[in-house]
Amino acid sequence: MTRAEFLTRLRRGLNGLPPETIDEIVADHEAHFVEAAAAGRQDPEIAAALGNPERLAREVRVEAGLSRWEAEKTPSNAVAALVALIGLASVDILFLLPLLVGVVSVLASLFITAIGIFIGGGAALVAGPFFGPPGGPLVAILIGIGLMALGVLMAAVTAVLTIWLVNFLVWFARLHYRLLKPALQQNESGEI
Repeated sequence: MTRAEFLTRLRRGLNGLPPETIDEIVADHEAHFVEAAAAGRQDPEIAAALGNPERLAREVRVEAGLSRWEAEKTPSNAVAALVALIGLASVDILFLLPLLVGVVSVLASLFITAIGIFIGGGAALVAGPFFGPPGGPLVAILIGIGLMALGVLMAAVTAVLTIWLVNFLVWFARLHYRLLKPALQQNESGEI
């Protein structure tokens, strides 16, 4: 692979990141080509030492997604981090996907159940006193408030568990990145 092919594939893989970030990363890799060429190496050898440009781009995208998630824990940042993680760890995700689908399904079920309990508690609070429950209107009101509180508690616990899941996946991505980091550091130090 030539220098131009490598840099074009790298730039294409970084598409969607801020232009200044893309330019900086491409310039860094171009500098590796220049330094190695000055040492007498050919483009194909340099490109092979740098690795797959699409893989490098995925790693950069994962790092960007994880940084956004750590800076601001929003649903869109969580989705971006998960999508980037899936792109980087596609082989591992084949093993994790069934487990991940199961965990996400349980969390979604808990959240839907929490909403149902909250709505049921609201209905008991509003309608209970008019239908004469066995303990009187005060019992109906307390049951309604209790069910609503239980719904809020379940939703809060589900939110905490979801944050833990995303943090675990971020940790998992960082673990992969750390496993790859020695090779990347070697490349960045000019030992191509």
